[in-house]
Amino acid sequence: MTSKNATELVTANARSIAKAAEILERGGLVAVPTETVYGLAARADSDDAVARIFAAKGRPDFNPLILHVHDVDHASRFADFNDAAHELASAFWPGPLTLVLPRKADAPVADAVSAGLPTIALRAPAHPVMQQLLDAVDFPLAAPSANRSGFISPTSAAHVLASLDGRIDCVLDGGSSEQGVESTIVAVRNDGSIEQLRPGPIDMAALAEVQLTAHGASPIAGSRIEAPGQLASHYAPGKPMRLNAIDVLPDEFLIGFGAIAGDCTLSQTGDLDQAAAQLYACMHRGAASEKARIAVAPIPENGIGRAINDRLRRAAA
Repeated sequence: MTSKNATELVTANARSIAKAAEILERGGLVAVPTETVYGLAARADSDDAVARIFAAKGRPDFNPLILHVHDVDHASRFADFNDAAHELASAFWPGPLTLVLPRKADAPVADAVSAGLPTIALRAPAHPVMQQLLDAVDFPLAAPSANRSGFISPTSAAHVLASLDGRIDCVLDGGSSEQGVESTIVAVRNDGSIEQLRPGPIDMAALAEVQLTAHGASPIAGSRIEAPGQLASHYAPGKPMRLNAIDVLPDEFLIGFGAIAGDCTLSQTGDLDQAAAQLYACMHRGAASEKARIAVAPIPENGIGRAINDRLRRAAA
């Protein structure tokens, strides 16, 4: 897509999902709602289609994509599952958990999906629109977040268009995302241990409840990028961002939380789940405001608060 305003916005229903499947079949790009953020889908078995994802987003080619699948049986066509991976998928799929697993040598996906790595990232989404789209095609779907690379992730169709209008074929409008932050990503090692590569709605404590040996790691492990969302600077609003603000300066748009009210408040009651769902919407409002800077109230570092703070630190980097 090159011409401005060429992106079609349609309400997600059986007819538009069938149309989206046709666009994807011929190598086009479609933004699709998931329970986390909107994803930019393309057929993952086509080198050209996958290349269009990178071009539309301006995404560096060393940053791998997430492959969206129905379930473990579907995922097993592309990756090797050990017992630990099976336990995690059984406990958390469909849902906001991405597993990084050894890629099968004959996996029918473009090499760019894995960015040259011997692993592949897979997720079985819970959102009914993405599930129906997967049902409507007979090829795998790669789907990173539907925004320009490095900028604020989209939790609504309007956010997608603000970033990618004229660069993709279609947006399926399924309303606002429920979770509001990207999936938790864990790498499952050959010895059965797991390493968190990106925090998200499912935290390490919940993963440990399935009786796996969890080896926590820094979100950026060494210099190798193994999964999306590991770049030091990401989710950027395009203006300076100050974290843990308990007051506000005249030139700042304040994102509040709990007792600290703001121009946009993540949760007046201090509910972290609500804060996660509102995070990117507030960041988009701050980016669009006339204020030169953004300030963000302190967010507790527990539960999904760890994922919220991870996104905020990268946005402020």
